[in-house]
Amino acid sequence: MRSRPPRATDPSPLRRGERWARWLFVAPAAAYLLLFFGYPIVENIVMSFQRYTVTTFYTGDAPFTGLRNYAAVLSSPAFPRTLLTTAVFTTGSVLGQFALGLALALFFRRRFPLGGVLRSLLLLPWLLPLVATGTVWKWMLDPDTGAVNAVLRGLHLTSSGVPWLTGTSQALLSVVLVNTWVGVPFNTAILYGGLQDIPPHLYEAAKLDGAGPLASFRHITWPLLRPVVSVLLVLSVVYTVKVLDVILVVTGGGPAGATETLATQSYELAFRQYDFGRGAALGNVLIVLSLVFAVLYLRADRRARAF
Repeated sequence: MRSRPPRATDPSPLRRGERWARWLFVAPAAAYLLLFFGYPIVENIVMSFQRYTVTTFYTGDAPFTGLRNYAAVLSSPAFPRTLLTTAVFTTGSVLGQFALGLALALFFRRRFPLGGVLRSLLLLPWLLPLVATGTVWKWMLDPDTGAVNAVLRGLHLTSSGVPWLTGTSQALLSVVLVNTWVGVPFNTAILYGGLQDIPPHLYEAAKLDGAGPLASFRHITWPLLRPVVSVLLVLSVVYTVKVLDVILVVTGGGPAGATETLATQSYELAFRQYDFGRGAALGNVLIVLSLVFAVLYLRADRRARAF
């Protein structure tokens, strides 16, 4: 008769110690994510199905309302305009940040004196507090005393000045420009890192074959940079669609709601009207839209790379 294979012995104390050590290293990060990300998300979802107001903090009574909060925010007359403003603000900011970031990354790829110092200084707009940045830009864009209109008048490009903060279309353009200025350093840093990973000998071979700068960018730089671009665009959209502080400081959502986005509207409902249920519902709508965009874009990019 064939003997049965021996049973697996218990892991040695050393193996068990290594396993426990791995869990101990993971535990702080897992606890942090559950406490500061998992719990708020779950609480926000639960709150969106309740009538949660200021009185709830005293009475503890938050009756279940089902989908009424979602129906209220989605059927609001201001929702289509707010959604369009969010799309325009996000698209303009992301495209501006990416275009300028790519141009600067290509520029800084060349070696020249003080290039490292300039790259370091370029990170300052991204490192500054957004409230301070928004305050400075609000002063610069002031229609009457702002530095931007003073320069335009000095160059005789305008006589009365541009209503950067008081005109409906100009105000939206202003917050797009400010948010673009804030996001350019991040885009430049990520794209510059991607460019550094492209082997230099590919450009040397292309130059020997007679390829110019445009042909090298089209056939070498862009295809090898696409994985970095895909991740960068998703991160930029997810970050931009929830921008709140820049808009609140520069325009406050005005004039006449011209710069009101889904993020600022959610803040308005929750922390100014104190309707936390509807504010949470609109915040969840914003999260779902961001996730849908990220999934669709990544799937489309994967299919494009497959072909």
